[in-house]
Amino acid sequence: MRNLFPLLFAAALLPLGMPAGAKTSLLDYVGQCVPFARAASGIAIYGDAWTWWTQAAGRYQRGDIPRPGAVIVFERTSRLPLGHVAVISRVVDSHVVMVTHANWSRQNGERGHAEQDVTLTDVSPRGDWSAVKVWYRDMDGLGSTIYPTYGFVYGSTLDHGSRAQPAPELTGRDPDYVGALIDSYVR
Repeated sequence: MRNLFPLLFAAALLPLGMPAGAKTSLLDYVGQCVPFARAASGIAIYGDAWTWWTQAAGRYQRGDIPRPGAVIVFERTSRLPLGHVAVISRVVDSHVVMVTHANWSRQNGERGHAEQDVTLTDVSPRGDWSAVKVWYRDMDGLGSTIYPTYGFVYGSTLDHGSRAQPAPELTGRDPDYVGALIDSYVR
């Protein structure tokens, strides 16, 4: 599957207006969070973002500890009627991670763009990642909204027959760890 990733990702970008011979990058993606998370994590789940948690049951390992390459699944709410999924790109500390995701902040006045190494912080009372805040470009910091989550879907299948391969562009070379901690702990 790892060798097929560039071809599959290029094919996924064709309907989005990318020319067939164009050099494609995960970060050039514009669209919904679900196809992006699937391409970035290698986890083969389809359907609305909020359904990933139940769809993963019996197929993929799930839990409440962030790991690079895992997908965090946001619950469906009035603000997120289809939920949201984001891929963990870096673990900064036990309550702060960085995610790479699509269709969150506005860029050039529109949603859908991919964002790499965005701060996400655990604000749950039990420290179990069941409630998070997400860095939002329009505020240039953590948003004020608290989003409920189900947990993390990991790339290993339960039958141990395969392991999803996250995209090489999942994280940048020099993520801003200090900025992520400042965003999370200075409120």
